[in-house]
Amino acid sequence: MPPVEVSVFLLSLLAPGVLYTMNNIPALQEPLPILGMGMVVLGSFLLLLLLTLPNKMKVDPLFYVFAVLSLPCMVGLTNALEQSGFISAFMSFYLKMGEPHLSAAYAVMMSYWEGVVHFALFLAIIHRMKSYRSLGLLWAGSSIAHQVVLIPGVVIGKYGSNIRPAFWKNVPLFLVPFWAASLLFSRPTEMPVITADKIAAEQNKGLLSRPVDLLLSLLLAGAMAFSVFRGFVVLDCPLDVCFTYIYQYEPYLKDPVGFPRVMMLVYLFYGLPLLTVFIYGLRTPGCSWMLDWTLFFAGAMAQTQWCHIGASLHSRTPFTYRVPADKWWPVITLNVLLAAAPALLALRCHINAAYFMKPVPKGQTQNDKKKN
Repeated sequence: MPPVEVSVFLLSLLAPGVLYTMNNIPALQEPLPILGMGMVVLGSFLLLLLLTLPNKMKVDPLFYVFAVLSLPCMVGLTNALEQSGFISAFMSFYLKMGEPHLSAAYAVMMSYWEGVVHFALFLAIIHRMKSYRSLGLLWAGSSIAHQVVLIPGVVIGKYGSNIRPAFWKNVPLFLVPFWAASLLFSRPTEMPVITADKIAAEQNKGLLSRPVDLLLSLLLAGAMAFSVFRGFVVLDCPLDVCFTYIYQYEPYLKDPVGFPRVMMLVYLFYGLPLLTVFIYGLRTPGCSWMLDWTLFFAGAMAQTQWCHIGASLHSRTPFTYRVPADKWWPVITLNVLLAAAPALLALRCHINAAYFMKPVPKGQTQNDKKKN
């Protein structure tokens, strides 16, 4: 019997075949049959998965989440490839009667992310089910950010007047990552083994003595300022600088699809507080929660910024809303830095975690023992 991750990979390849079949059977191309077939296919996928697992295998409940969600990943990749012109005759019925918003530039970039990054994460997690918490948090952040922008964006944007029953499958896909994240956060953090002396030495250093942390703090502060500014921009702030930015630098923020507006508000109301507590964590020793939350946030920012940058340049975005050619470098640089800062922070926290470990009680280090 092949490894479990190979079985999941092979079963997920059923998705393009199902889409092609439905695209050629008119009876399955109505809104309710599309939703019903989606539920049937997911149920059948889960049943096939259960049949391929060894009977005596002890399975983590999240395994089924990662395995079943690999199927929508392949649907997403199929959509991305068709919208990019690489394949055809798979998704046309679904875009018409299922989820019309999937033809938008933002949704195409989202589909690429889902079909490549999420799918790769699922296979990697399934491969190492005994030790996957860090990868799971990375996926949870990415998946929650995906749905938090997608669902409100569709509802308030130009696709809100054309919502079909199949769209509501996103509701369980919205709830499942929150449930998975709550399970992952409730499990013990995977702490590295570090000597008490090294922990004490790192935690005795001030921020000015840690140039990497100082630079990261400045990057996070810059990300906070940029998030506040763009939040004001999408809220139609009357200041001249906001007017100039949205018309001359990043007109994609006023694209009627709704996704960029929702994203900027998510950054303002949810990203901003997290960035604030991360700066606190870099200044205060012993914040062990940094190891988990930086991973979660890095996944969220990578997903949203990939979609935002790609959509603001994509040919499917109307020309008037794309980043102007003469402003390409400053806008893209700022957006790449916004994605890179949380990733670099998460990397720093896991490469050298001593500063974030629980403080060592006085008298417990080797130097203190020698003095006594």
